[in-house]
Amino acid sequence: MQRRHFLQTGALALAASAAGVRAQPNWPSKPIRLIVPFPPGGGTDATSRLMAEKFTVLNQWTVVVENRPGAAGNIGLDAVAKAPADGYTIGMGQASNLSINPALYARMPFDPLKDFTPIVEIAVQPVVLVVRADSPFKTLADFIKAAKAKPGEFSIAHAGNGTVGHLAGEMLARRAGIEVLQVPYKGAGPAMNELLGGQVQLYFGNSISVMSQMTGGRVRALAVSSAQRLPVIGQVPTVAEQGFPGFDASTWLGLVGPAGLPAEVVARVNKEVVTMLGRKDVQEKLAFEGSIPTTGTPQQFAAFIKAEHTKWGNLIREANIRLE
Repeated sequence: MQRRHFLQTGALALAASAAGVRAQPNWPSKPIRLIVPFPPGGGTDATSRLMAEKFTVLNQWTVVVENRPGAAGNIGLDAVAKAPADGYTIGMGQASNLSINPALYARMPFDPLKDFTPIVEIAVQPVVLVVRADSPFKTLADFIKAAKAKPGEFSIAHAGNGTVGHLAGEMLARRAGIEVLQVPYKGAGPAMNELLGGQVQLYFGNSISVMSQMTGGRVRALAVSSAQRLPVIGQVPTVAEQGFPGFDASTWLGLVGPAGLPAEVVARVNKEVVTMLGRKDVQEKLAFEGSIPTTGTPQQFAAFIKAEHTKWGNLIREANIRLE
């Protein structure tokens, strides 16, 4: 959340000259497919559709959003990795599928550090622990006290195995010394629906997926997972502030393409996204949904993915968390 990248013209020129593959002179001359590796209704989907809308309105590009959920984002990103590197298929990469899943799954359909071309980081999204408005839990301490009294009785929903919401729940359980049932869903939308329906007691979801329900008064936030409070819900304390210093788990989003994506395409999309994220209306929309725009050069995004890959991998191995 403290990262603030600034686009440098010289860095873009370097990116444009680095690859040997060249794009068509009139790119884009047909619709661009934006693959979203989670279902409609969640935070990743909301940000992706905002980007697609602005590409269409501001650049007159035709961008078609295609939701390809499953396997904590692996299915959708695998489709991106295997697509032709012609600039007409890009994907919304995320912390889960690019930095977390490789340490969680014994087998991965792609190599996140080799099979993609990083284009631009877009936003950081903390995850928020929420309960229904009629829940007896008013604070994080209320929940932890109840969970200690009744081990294994309470369930925390998340948007899929390997998501930051999943790991935030695991981290909280370990730090607090409680036993909870982690319940994975195929995306944020289904997880929120189950919380509202009473099938689970809590939901650790990214900020975008919970903001509308919080605004509508249907859910209440107990804590945010980031190191600092989220400005749009500044009244909600962090997990760290509530007795767990150093607790920090946030998801992030960014555009990637297949390996070997033409450098001209990378530079063009990066430039347009950075310009887009500088617009007041886009910043206000992201802030309202609980996101913080980040942007940056392709090289910065590549370095960030590598650093996150290392960070989450170390944590998962130390906690001995594995999925098949």
